[in-house]
Amino acid sequence: MTTALVRCSWANPNNPRYLDYHDHEWGVPCHDETRLFEMLNLEGAQAGLSWETILNKREHYRSAFADWDAEQIVRFDEARVAELLANPGIVRNRLKVAATINNARAYLALRERGDSLDGWLWRHVDGVPLLNRFERGQGTPTRTELSDTVSKGLSRLGFKFVGTTIIYAYLQAIGVVNDHLTDCFCHPDQQG
Repeated sequence: MTTALVRCSWANPNNPRYLDYHDHEWGVPCHDETRLFEMLNLEGAQAGLSWETILNKREHYRSAFADWDAEQIVRFDEARVAELLANPGIVRNRLKVAATINNARAYLALRERGDSLDGWLWRHVDGVPLLNRFERGQGTPTRTELSDTVSKGLSRLGFKFVGTTIIYAYLQAIGVVNDHLTDCFCHPDQQG
């Protein structure tokens, strides 16, 4: 008899892409600059939508935004923006597209100052992921003091679509915060 894996309640069991994301990315500490930049922009694109919608469009985003190469994105002109706004593979919202181009500028400015998104983000937790122990039915927060601080800091650096709720989801996605439920097979308590 095979026992089904217990996952967080938000992981749609009918979407293999979603399950793979839950099982292998969400809550896993990330230090890859490109992925950190990608996820920041995808979380911003998700505002007002479901994460599943964005996840299903992820490959289209990668293609549309030059595999998240910030140096290419900052050179997007009005013709390229018009192409993006006509692209059904992404969320065709002018403010969100403009924010991604703006975020590429802010990201490059951060690098020009000799910093990295990885270093900047992880300094907020002294390089150690925060492990929460939320039980099924308990609910997880949508913002915390940490997300407030990171949100304000990113805003000061010039990033857009970085409100505290978006940033809390971002911190979960990149593993700065691990909010897998305590009975989920991905929670460290289930792995020891």
